[in-house]
Formats: sequence, C-alpha cells, structure tokens
Amino acid sequence: MTAYEQLLALVRPIYVLGSIGRVLRWDAETMMPHAAIAYRAEQLSELHRLVHERFTDPHLGALLQAAEEEPLDPIARANVRELKRDYEQARKLPSEFVAEMARLTALAKKAWAQAKRENDFQQFAPFLKQILDRIREKAEYLGYEKNPYDALLDQYEPGATVESVGAMFRPLQEALSEVLFTVERSSRRGGRDRLRVPVPEERQREFGAAVAAEIGFCFDAGRLDVSEHPFCTGFHPRDVRLTTRFRKEEPLSSFFAILHEAGHGMYEQGLPEEHVLTPCGEPASLGVHESQSRFWENCIGRSLPFWERYFPRLQEAFGSAFREMTLEEFYRSVNAVEPDYIRVEADELTYNLHILIRFELEEALVNRRLDVAELPEAWNEKLKHYLGLEPPEPARGVLQDIHWSMGAFGYFPTYTLGNLYAAQLRAALWRDLDGVETLIRNGEFAPILEWLRERVHRHGRFYPPSELIERATGAPASGEDFLAYVREKYLPLYSGG
Repeated sequence: MTAYEQLLALVRPIYVLGSIGRVLRWDAETMMPHAAIAYRAEQLSELHRLVHERFTDPHLGALLQAAEEEPLDPIARANVRELKRDYEQARKLPSEFVAEMARLTALAKKAWAQAKRENDFQQFAPFLKQILDRIREKAEYLGYEKNPYDALLDQYEPGATVESVGAMFRPLQEALSEVLFTVERSSRRGGRDRLRVPVPEERQREFGAAVAAEIGFCFDAGRLDVSEHPFCTGFHPRDVRLTTRFRKEEPLSSFFAILHEAGHGMYEQGLPEEHVLTPCGEPASLGVHESQSRFWENCIGRSLPFWERYFPRLQEAFGSAFREMTLEEFYRSVNAVEPDYIRVEADELTYNLHILIRFELEEALVNRRLDVAELPEAWNEKLKHYLGLEPPEPARGVLQDIHWSMGAFGYFPTYTLGNLYAAQLRAALWRDLDGVETLIRNGEFAPILEWLRERVHRHGRFYPPSELIERATGAPASGEDFLAYVREKYLPLYSGG
C-alpha cells in the first residue's frame, strides 16, 4: 500500500466515529429524555477524546508527510492538503481540552434551552462564563497573528479574519442604508401581521415537507423533526436530518425554516459519495453551507415566481387562514421589511445587522472588553443602535440563539458571508440558465439544483471556499451581487407613495 492508501485506511474509521458523535448530538436536540443529559455529556466527552487522540496520532502525521512526497491525482492531493490542515490544528489542542469542551457544551445546550424557556439569562450565565474561558484557551492553543478571534473565525471559514470580515461587512451596512431609507419613507410598507394566523402543526408539517421534497430534498435519505432551534446535520449523503420548530400562530416561520434547512440538506445530499470519509466528501465551509440555505430560503423561496406556484396550494393546505389575501398582498408580506427581535425571522435587509451585532459582541467577549454579566445590557444597546428596537425579554434577545451554548464563537459571521455568496451564485445562475423564473413558476427545480450540484456540491473541500465561489461565479467573493439583488427586489416593491 502507498502512504496515501494507508492514510485513508487510518482516517476513514475516525470519520465514522465523528459521524457517530453527530448522531448523538442530533438525538440530544430532538428525542433524548431530559434526564439523560449528564450521561450524554459523558458519552460525547469520551467519544471526542477518542476521535482527537486517534486523529493526532504521530503515525498519521508521518503518513501525511510521506503522502505529500508521492505522485497523487488532484483529488488525493486536495485530501492530503486538507487533512494536513486539520491534523496540524488538532495537534495544537490537548485531548483533555477537547473532551472537556464536548462535555461542557452538551450540558450548556440543555441549560440554554431551559433558560430560554424560563426567560432567565442568569441560569445560562455560569455556563457561558465557562465556555468563554475555554474558547479563549482554544484561541491561544490554535494561535493567531493579530486577534484571538481570528483563530476562531478560521475554524468555520478558513482564511477569514476580523479584518477581512469587517472590510466586507461595514461597506455592506452603509450601502444597505440607501435601500432601507427608501423602504422607511414608503407609504407602501407592509407588515407581517397578516401572516400570523393559527394553522395546526400537522398542516404546517405536511405543506413544508411537500415543498422541500419538490425543490429536491430526498426524504428517502433524510427526515424532518422538531428541535428548540432549527438545524440540519448530515451523517452521510444518504442520511441527512432536518429540524424545525412549529408555532401555531406563525405558520410561515416554520415553512421558511424548513426551506432554509432543506437548502443545507440538499448540499449534504449532493456531496460526492465516492469521496465520503475524506475531506473531498465534506462541505467547503460554513459560509458556503449557508449560501445554500439562504439561496433556497430567500432567492427562491421569497421570489414572486415561487409564490405564483405555491400560494394557491398554501391557501388550500392552510384552510381559511389565507383565503382573503391576494397573491400581491401575500408576496409583499413575506418580503416585509421591518425590524424584528429574532434573527431567524429577520428580513433580507435587516438580517445582516443581526449578524453584525453578534460579531461585535463575540469579538469583545473573546478579547475581554466585555464580561458575561454585561452581555444582556450590551446586546440591548446594540439592538437599539442598529435596529431601533427597545430591549426585549432575554428569550427574544440575548438567549435566542443556541450557538454560544455550543461554543461556536466565530460561527455567526458565516451567515452574512452565506448571504453574499448566495446572491453571487444567484446572479451566475440567472446568467447561465435560460428562463430560471419560468422553471421556478412551473416547479421545475431539477435544473437549478443540478447547476448547484455541478458548481458547488460535487467539489466538497477540493477548493478553498473563496476559490470555490470564484470558480462557481466567475468573480471573487464580494457584496456587489447581494446589493444589486436587494435593490432589484425591494426598490420596486417599496417605491412610490
């Protein structure tokens, strides 16, 4: 056997163990009895320790070095490159640290869920303090040139830094003010109040699942469940799990969550099965992953052609709830621009301001310019500054997201990167494929999904994320297509009056 063949033989069982860990975490969020959390934390801790110890074995490092000297095809060369990156980063983290983080975050997620239900930040604060201590340690272990937050960003979007993210976010914020100004002055402003009508959970589930299947999510290789915070996790292209949350009075909330997670799920199902258990069988980055969910949720799911097809079916599925609305009224409502406390409910224009709030707070927390005890007040101040909203209760404010309980500091900026990538992919798709709006209107989503499969999904981690986006769209990643998209969509919707 060559060194590369030996390397894969060593790595693949480690990938299998990692997927088992994802099964345990999925179960913890969906079906596990509440009383089982302490034991689940120990299970995850030991499993993470085992995976880390096996992946940082010096023998694996020696095989990586030997494989680099061998003549390899492009896929093998990319696998070695990405495995080396992962190996070198993993070697910087002690196994005890990895095991403790897994145990702590498993406990913290349940504490966060209870604190959110009871609207009490103080229940979660002690866990968040512990997580932040570990996160700061992690940044020091990983190393950085300028800012410890850079080490955390790089875990989710390789190559991203506070400087590079800030350089992309701030001009975006300034440019969006032009569109927001037009919307705020318009007498045609609509709201989402008419979307808040009671619809039984089962009808919401049936309609959402049916549309997810029609756009391309394969339920023979996936399923839909309920969790406190919607998410998607993939164990294999033939086993991808989606979750949503149902609110009887807000049926469109669960619908768009299903579309969003189905976008993630179709990416997972489209990864090259022949490269499973290697880096080339994994998603490129969280920013690229988010581009797929935002593409289907917003670029497709909030478009007029989409609702020209599905609004009559929604009226039928939801009974009398939307019978009195016209298509134009409904379309305006699902694209209403109005500040909202909840990130996942935010419109396309204000969503990125939610991310900016979290980005700034995380960076300040990691750099000790902000203490956990000061976090609720700091959150409320930024909410008022960026969105003009008065402080909400913690459940709709500082406690709304699961990410900090997971230790996922550095994750949030990938959401805005995903929005930018999605708009750039949309612009390229509209150039490459004739009659996209007609395809959407007719429910012919296969050509759209196939375009994404060819341009994004099939490559796995073969290309770094920035190169993948440039190859897929013909231009370096930027915010230009996103700004063009929101201007094209929202200015006609709100101009006049």
